[in-house]
Amino acid sequence: MEDGNPDLLLQSDNENAMENLNMVDNENVGEDMVLVPKVGMTFSDEKEMFDFYKKICLRRWLFGAKKGEDGVMRYVTFTCNHEGRRTYAIGDSLKPQPTCQTDCKVRISASLDTLGIWRINKVYLDHNHKTSPSKSRLYRCNRKLSASVKRKLEVNDMAGIPLHKSYNSAVVEAGGYENTTFMEKDCRNYIEQTKEFFWADNRCRQSCREFGDVVTFDTTYLTNKYDMPFAPFVGVNHYSQSTLLGCGLLSNEDTGTFVWLFRTWLECMHGQAPNAIITDQDWAMQNAIQITLPNTKHRWCLWYIMKKLPEKFAYHVEKSSTFFAIHGLVYDAENVQEFERGWRSMLDVYDLHDNAWLSGLYENRGRWVPCFLKTTFWAGMSTTQ
Repeated sequence: MEDGNPDLLLQSDNENAMENLNMVDNENVGEDMVLVPKVGMTFSDEKEMFDFYKKICLRRWLFGAKKGEDGVMRYVTFTCNHEGRRTYAIGDSLKPQPTCQTDCKVRISASLDTLGIWRINKVYLDHNHKTSPSKSRLYRCNRKLSASVKRKLEVNDMAGIPLHKSYNSAVVEAGGYENTTFMEKDCRNYIEQTKEFFWADNRCRQSCREFGDVVTFDTTYLTNKYDMPFAPFVGVNHYSQSTLLGCGLLSNEDTGTFVWLFRTWLECMHGQAPNAIITDQDWAMQNAIQITLPNTKHRWCLWYIMKKLPEKFAYHVEKSSTFFAIHGLVYDAENVQEFERGWRSMLDVYDLHDNAWLSGLYENRGRWVPCFLKTTFWAGMSTTQ
């Protein structure tokens, strides 16, 4: 491959694309045994393509995405972070600000085809600036802490050893800074992430006593700078207004963390468990509720489920009719028998018997379909939103 000639990186859309990145032919491998992207290469999803781009691009990247009319992501572009030029306002030309923007053209663009496969349709890999392969390990996408380093950080933190000493010790064990794949900031962030926090005051406890029959719990509202999800317990008062019943910051979202959070919340609320709770479909959350709130009716957020319809049926030949049929069943079925008959009919009419997502929803229909939940008081709520 000659430098500066992007045409040599391209191949016709009619040529056979790679079926698997693990099966690499000689034409796609450069002189340094680095896989070279070409037009027509395919990937099962955008993450697989993104991971591939990180391997062949020596600098950080920018990311752009476009969605189709149905809300599904269909186009992505990965570019160098030196892309574009900085523009200056009139009068500032004598005081130019430092910038890394050099109008670098490096990019990979791809689109989603009708079969749900991502296909590269544009490639340009020649940077117009110097790259630093030796420093690429310290870009955010490549930095990581090994399991052994994480364990030592936790042990040292519990022993009261200052973090900078733990970091220096890890650097020495790695054989120097040039052999590390993390920075001191990564160590500090990890220690912060291992700590959970919970907060509730007297107003929350009073609200829980009066309006704690039905509770919504959602971890998708926001995340702080340490990537710790904010997890509020929310009820509804007699004016149909949301009222806070306590909240937490979580280091992760596994079953153990949720068990700790629910038990802490129950303790603060003097052991008063809600009659009903609404969450998303997270299985770790569901397991924790079964452990800590065994007598509480658990409902899945209907909004989250219906929101996924465009994504799940984007390529169905009768997607509009399928949407209409599912909406009709969910919202209009008066009783369980009517829903069951309509569901079987829908599977037959639209040939959906092999749809794994629908099968999973049907197995858990008692958690989200309104006609199955009529015997429980929900305070007018069916969603965590």
